[in-house]
Amino acid sequence: MRVVAVIPARYDSTRLPGKPLQDLLGRPLIQHVYEQACRLKIADRVVVATDDERILKAVKGFSGEVYLTSNRVRTGSDRVAELAQRMKAELFLNLQGDELLLDPEMLIPLVTLFLNKKSLMVGSLMRSLVSERDFVNPNIVKVVSDLNGFALYFSRAPIPFFRDHSTPLPLKNVYHHLGIYIYRRKALLEFSGWPTGVLEDLERLEQLRFLEHGFRIKLLETAGRSLRIDVPEDLKIAGAVLNQKGREE
Repeated sequence: MRVVAVIPARYDSTRLPGKPLQDLLGRPLIQHVYEQACRLKIADRVVVATDDERILKAVKGFSGEVYLTSNRVRTGSDRVAELAQRMKAELFLNLQGDELLLDPEMLIPLVTLFLNKKSLMVGSLMRSLVSERDFVNPNIVKVVSDLNGFALYFSRAPIPFFRDHSTPLPLKNVYHHLGIYIYRRKALLEFSGWPTGVLEDLERLEQLRFLEHGFRIKLLETAGRSLRIDVPEDLKIAGAVLNQKGREE
């Protein structure tokens, strides 16, 4: 196998308990995420990695591939790494269990780049931030990059800081980081062996562990659409979007 797409899914969530099993148009959220991921033809395999028997049962119920992992892993990336210890592939994609990809094709440029450029070890996606409300929202992770498209820093705080004037709209060179990752197997296994980083612990952002250990994270900008499910209201929004998308198709 060259590419395995993994969907880490845990039951506990402070704002939306049992999030992967929440009903969305008559099916659990995890099923929508899984089925959208399966549309990504560049992936050889799509699997769910969970530590919860209820999620395991639900995924098996819609004939999805699922693996039970440890309940002691620290982050979603660590859960993907545990699966990478069991199976060998060149690249592993980390697709968030609460990030519904409306355009799975948005991942093709990222995967293609890593298949062709063997020196790249870790990558992710970013999208232009146009809303000042999102810019100051700590639930929206921001990222700044260097001139070659490698991440300099990720933060829940508004970055960069506009020192000499108010925040301009539309925001230029300000990006929303999408929690979608691609890793070479070697980098992922190294990551899981490191202690939790200081910055990672402060920001609660696992990708900072890579930066703290000197790994470069390649970023690609995307205009692809996705829906983040954090609170019950997001499920209503997602339902309306999916219904509209179905009518258009």
